[in-house]
Amino acid sequence: MISVAGVTHSHDGGRAVLDDVSFEVERGERVVLLGCNGCGKTTLLRILNGLVDADAGTVRYEGSLVTRRSVKRPPLREGFRRDVVLLFQNPEAMIFNPTVYDEIAFGPRQLAARNGASDGDIDASVRRWAETFDVARHLERPAFELSKGEIQKVCLASLLVLEPRVLLLDEPTASLDPRSTGWLVDFLHELDLTMIIATHNLSMARELGRRTLVLSEAHRLIFDGDVDALLADVGKLREANLVHVHRHEHGDVEHRHYHTHDWD
Repeated sequence: MISVAGVTHSHDGGRAVLDDVSFEVERGERVVLLGCNGCGKTTLLRILNGLVDADAGTVRYEGSLVTRRSVKRPPLREGFRRDVVLLFQNPEAMIFNPTVYDEIAFGPRQLAARNGASDGDIDASVRRWAETFDVARHLERPAFELSKGEIQKVCLASLLVLEPRVLLLDEPTASLDPRSTGWLVDFLHELDLTMIIATHNLSMARELGRRTLVLSEAHRLIFDGDVDALLADVGKLREANLVHVHRHEHGDVEHRHYHTHDWD
């Protein structure tokens, strides 16, 4: 469904962000993209979503080349923005409508201009997804007045109301409290979608999926396999800066060893 071949990208000024990254994702797969902050996870998701062009290499969605230009032209123009959706790490960057209702309705309204969906159909979909994410009581409020976690739920509703086929999520639990995090993990497991979920949280990786892709600090793909095999490979975790060493005490004994503690 998604094919990434030799993708390389640098920010302005020549600083490498991704270096010769290649992998494929089959329809229905749930893939966890792991790496420390700054390794290139966000940039990769934006390239997959056609928001950023790679400097070299290709991304294809069901065989069609994905670039900022190609998603505006046939054959991708009619469906790509509905099929492949991205939840930003910073959900506030996604809101721009006057109310929560308008945020969730924005995508369906754009599609209605092409396929003739009725206002009643749109309203029913908006209210169903608002109920699903427990934001229905906020429908007439501006989204920016809500908590960060609630804004993230509004943004997820505004994506899933489109009935996409691929869901890309950038650190989706970063804004959520423990109760909401547990709810989101359970909810994602119920979705019949292809997913790529970026996180640096090792304990969360096991909850989100089995297959893991790991980007190193050198911005290269260094692991593609089962999460348990990754957790047993301290060398790979060190290379990706996903483990650390610190001192701690057991009674009168002080020692140092690697830890896979998570951080924000």
